[in-house]
Amino acid sequence: MVGTMTKIDDSVKKKVPELRFAGFADAWEERKLGAITDSFSGGTPTAGKAEYYGGEIPFIRSGEISSDSTELFITDAGLNNSSAKMVGIGDILYALYGATSGETSISRINGAINQAILAIRPTKGDDPYMIVQWLKKQKETIISTYLQGGQGNLSGSIVKDLLITLPKNKDEQAKVGSFFKQLDQTITLHQRKLDLLKEQKKGYLQKMFPKNGAKVPELRFAGFADAWEERKLGEVATLSSSKRIHLSDYVTEGIPFYRGSEISTGGITGNQELFISQEKFDEIKEKYGVPSEGDILVTAVGTLGNLWKVDSRRFYYKDGNLIQISKMQVNSDYLLTYFTGGIGKKRLLDSAAGSNQKALTMVKMREITVDFPSEDEQKKIGAFFKSLDDTIALHQRKLDLLKEQKKGFLQKMFV
Repeated sequence: MVGTMTKIDDSVKKKVPELRFAGFADAWEERKLGAITDSFSGGTPTAGKAEYYGGEIPFIRSGEISSDSTELFITDAGLNNSSAKMVGIGDILYALYGATSGETSISRINGAINQAILAIRPTKGDDPYMIVQWLKKQKETIISTYLQGGQGNLSGSIVKDLLITLPKNKDEQAKVGSFFKQLDQTITLHQRKLDLLKEQKKGYLQKMFPKNGAKVPELRFAGFADAWEERKLGEVATLSSSKRIHLSDYVTEGIPFYRGSEISTGGITGNQELFISQEKFDEIKEKYGVPSEGDILVTAVGTLGNLWKVDSRRFYYKDGNLIQISKMQVNSDYLLTYFTGGIGKKRLLDSAAGSNQKALTMVKMREITVDFPSEDEQKKIGAFFKSLDDTIALHQRKLDLLKEQKKGFLQKMFV
């Protein structure tokens, strides 16, 4: 579909997008959204009145505008005795209140809306999907203009006064709307695949490790029947932290210096900002040693229990923020999986110390009980979950790429 588009020369970019479908050349037209649509918001039936809830009418709240289901349902009495309003499949839903302010979607169900949602219906034949995409593109501008970037409430009058620029030609609108609808459907499909894989992994983590007190798991590979062993983590691995790096040791480029915020389960985030010099790294490596490929780092403050299996890169890390697990007498992929979910994750988080802001400590972590089978079974479990994690990471990369592509098209295909 992209192959049928043409790129517009900068000299004629006034009121036309940078990228548009071939065969269209007219300038786009700017109108107030309220001039080309009708809109209304809903209301909420009185809480506590049993006869108003539990019926068959889906009650859509602002966090559910993109969903095909709702948590609450209301009755005809609830609808008729409140300001709740009915919307249909294909209506534009726009979130006005709170954390979801500025979110928008095409309704996927017939249901009633509350006061936090504005329903928008085109009245001049304009393509609803194109209007939705324009509102998505403008979200940050709308939020920063009317809510100063923070949480708060928009209003129907604000939305009606927004100036939207659309093609005069309805065929061009339909093409743009259809293009983004197809792109959104592809993104949704990839998101569902990713969510399903994550749910499958969660299920396997529950079933492939023994429950508290059990000696064998509910699900295991064929050919293994022996009871699992229990040992303390400190008996099967070495726990350590880094040497103190001072503010004066930071440089603008060199060897990456990781903190807990940059370690996520499965890898390193893109927020890495600190470095130490090659000379400092070599000095630490010589005197104290640095993490080796296959070691495991665990986040100890902030978001607790994120794990990363160290790869071949050179880096150092902040003391107190991360705990290093090395010299493991159990398979590293197995141990990584053990603490990723299920009973192992629970034991890890339960070991956190502190009343206000909890933190993991080496002393407490050394006492964590680890269940493990024979070395061959460990390898099979570790390899199974590594393969599953690789598949999840692949789908995540595909999804991220699609979202970035959509962001690029939104910038280039609208004025």
